[in-house]
Amino acid sequence: MKLAVVMPVLNEAPTLPARLLALSELRREGAAVIVVDGGSDDDTVAVARSGADAVLQAPRGRAAQMNAGACHPLARCADGLLFLHADTALPANAHARIQKALADGATWGRFDVRIEGRHPLLPMVAAFMNRRSRWSGIATGDQAMFVQRTVFESLGGFAPLPLMEDIELSTRLKGISPPVCLREKVITAGRRWDQRGFWRTVWLMWRLRANWAMGGDAHALARRYGYTVRAPAAVAVLAKAPVPGQAKTRLAPLLGHAGAARAQRGFILRTLTTAHHASTGPLTLHGAQGANHRLFHLLRDRWGVACRPQVEGDIGERMAAVMVEHFANTPHLPLIIVGTDCPVLTPEHLQQAADALQTHDAVLIPAEDGGYVLIGLRVALPTVFERVDWSTPRVMAQTRLRLTQVGARWQELPALWDVDDPQDWTRWQTLASATPDHLRRA
Repeated sequence: MKLAVVMPVLNEAPTLPARLLALSELRREGAAVIVVDGGSDDDTVAVARSGADAVLQAPRGRAAQMNAGACHPLARCADGLLFLHADTALPANAHARIQKALADGATWGRFDVRIEGRHPLLPMVAAFMNRRSRWSGIATGDQAMFVQRTVFESLGGFAPLPLMEDIELSTRLKGISPPVCLREKVITAGRRWDQRGFWRTVWLMWRLRANWAMGGDAHALARRYGYTVRAPAAVAVLAKAPVPGQAKTRLAPLLGHAGAARAQRGFILRTLTTAHHASTGPLTLHGAQGANHRLFHLLRDRWGVACRPQVEGDIGERMAAVMVEHFANTPHLPLIIVGTDCPVLTPEHLQQAADALQTHDAVLIPAEDGGYVLIGLRVALPTVFERVDWSTPRVMAQTRLRLTQVGARWQELPALWDVDDPQDWTRWQTLASATPDHLRRA
């Protein structure tokens, strides 16, 4: 049983060398250690490179970072995934215990925990955490959760949440099977209790868990916890089914109809991965020209992607329908609509768009061909999609005019480019071949 250890980090340079040294035995036993940095401004990345098998960078947030690590080729070759916080140390026999549990058929599990800190009541807190976890079947990230890789992938990984991502995943995993609760103890740092105050931290954690259980918003809870939270926004991905002869037809002279369909399939998966790693909020795929295509069924049934058919009409009518449906159901959550033709779109672009919608009615990422790669809306603006000459160089200019006519305040992010014709494909292939593999996957 191959194991991959995924460790999310942020400004952990002082303590990371000891943590990685402690994992050297696991590496000698065949485990891969993947460190995922969330934008450290110290020497964390340099330190990680000296003691890990792979070092990635991903948007800040444990969910996004751990999902990025689970997508790395070393993780994709593993049988099991272990998600280990940077302030947590494993017991000496951790590798063997996880391997045995997974080999015996366990779907997922976790260790008991011991909290190392100054307050004399921290052992009591740890004992309560272990008993509560064993009783409820819910694990926390401090307990070093491990899971079969195929099961993790089938569930779509961690939900794009800034807090409670471990509780949320545990809930879904528990629906498959109860966890294996190993009694060997991991040791986690009690620095949050030491820094914030013991009773204050206990009370805060209880309130957060109670609010989450009653349906509280994870972004609001994260701000209460003290995290710097990126702005939330739902993401709607509009995609044509990868049907030969219907998808990316302008690439057919170069790739053939089957090759163009394969390219479209790759663009869909890349865009969904980008949106998932951005972790801004709910993600929905809206399929066209074959809404019952097997790829859409696979994404829905195995990866948990919410898939819906697009309405009939031009692209403006289809985007307007997505907008109307979204704001009818969640009027207070901004919406980002994006296609699949821009492979250079990154999680950071989506996060910047979500941030812009906190103070603007709309946000756009122009495309070099005169259209736009992305449009985000804080409120419903139906006229933005009306009287636009779609698929022409006039799209962006006409959209600006529509926004001006309704008195909207909008922001434009730096322009990107789409892959529409053979010249664009060649440009993309040249860029992709020159980009390190881990950055293309992150």
